[in-house]
Amino acid sequence: MTERIVTVVGGGFAGCEAAWAAANRGAQVRLYEMRPSKMTPAHKTDKLAELVCSNSFKSTNPNSPAGILKAEMTALGSLMIPTALKHTVPGGEALAVDRDAFAKEMTECIESHHNIEVIRSEFDPEAFYPSSGPLIIATGPLTSDVVSTWLAKITGRTHLYFYDAVSPTVTSESIDRSIVWLQSRYDKGDAAYLNCPFTKQQYEQFIDALLRAEQSPLHDFEKGKYFEGCMPIEEIAARGRDSLRFGNFKPVGLRNPNTGERAYAVVQLRPENREGTLYSLVACQTRMKWGAQKEVLRMIPGLENAEFVRLGVIHRNTYVDSPRVLNSNLSLDPDRTSLPNGAAVFLAGQLTGVEGYVESGAIGILAGIAAIHKLEGSPWIAPPRQSAYGSLLAHVTNDATPDFAPMNINWGLFPDPEPTIKDKSARREVKLRTARSSFDSWLAGLSNTLVSAG
Repeated sequence: MTERIVTVVGGGFAGCEAAWAAANRGAQVRLYEMRPSKMTPAHKTDKLAELVCSNSFKSTNPNSPAGILKAEMTALGSLMIPTALKHTVPGGEALAVDRDAFAKEMTECIESHHNIEVIRSEFDPEAFYPSSGPLIIATGPLTSDVVSTWLAKITGRTHLYFYDAVSPTVTSESIDRSIVWLQSRYDKGDAAYLNCPFTKQQYEQFIDALLRAEQSPLHDFEKGKYFEGCMPIEEIAARGRDSLRFGNFKPVGLRNPNTGERAYAVVQLRPENREGTLYSLVACQTRMKWGAQKEVLRMIPGLENAEFVRLGVIHRNTYVDSPRVLNSNLSLDPDRTSLPNGAAVFLAGQLTGVEGYVESGAIGILAGIAAIHKLEGSPWIAPPRQSAYGSLLAHVTNDATPDFAPMNINWGLFPDPEPTIKDKSARREVKLRTARSSFDSWLAGLSNTLVSAG
């Protein structure tokens, strides 16, 4: 009988969930983790699934996007969700955990699994081939130079990013359409941008608040060439009060139909997805702390009641331009990469462009299941678009995404119901109900091997 081997690289949330999913479905898993022989700048221990930042797994509300995703993960046999529930600490509405106890149990579960071999050494993809079997790369935001160099080589360096320069994103439904208008600069091409117009007074007040706002410090390992290519708006404003309105916020080529005049300055919003449920603030990269971001950015006309699903970040974060190189099963597409012949390479976790512990683990589970599909030669059936999994997967594999950037699970990723429902609460109730029913149907259609978690 042919040996069923899956190789997983990275012992974080995605790697542990991928290894657990594949091992519980009959594969022999080799899980590579370079710590403690080689540490990252952020990790402090040799434990698997170490929480390096927050100790929160997001909302405990089962009707929230994170709650829906956690329920779907649990149905697929997640290790991290039940482990987190065993080690909770007070966190208000968030699922907060004792980070040491959580990592200890995760490590013990993985290391004691009869189908998992943990190899404590740095993985070299160049030396892996011509080994057979699926390879899952789940090395996270601080991927080693060896792996990142290899990824850059096979995907093309333009498809591998080492820093997040992410502008904030808001829901479409929270934008005041009586203030903003739809127009592209000089009316070139389709009218693709929503425009938020400043008066002189509004702009001056915005600049004052921006310059006062508290900023997040950069860690030593996050400092580098980054700012040469993408300057935070507060840094630009500090160079002169008019710098933004002559640069990122220039109003040229735009005329406000509400006044018939050109605004003093304009912030443009660009659709983040095909459905137009999310809009990003163009050229609004920022290091403001998150509370300050909400306060200052809601001073932009039309965004007074903005609902932020992603706030601006500037930090070290290796990730791939996934929509340009990934298939729907999270495998690198041989036709769009320079993979070795016969290679089956899957990406998981933050490398794919998801943000957060829960999202990284979720993608890890899916990669582990996809690897089993590959071993069995069974056709891949992606989770339904309406589910939390399908919505997250659409974000990282939809090549219609204009400017790809990492994102958490949020209501804006779920497709809007048809026909359109204007009431926000009613619309989300339909999204919730559809997500659950579609996922249950998909799960029932999988084979017992692929569903089994034991």
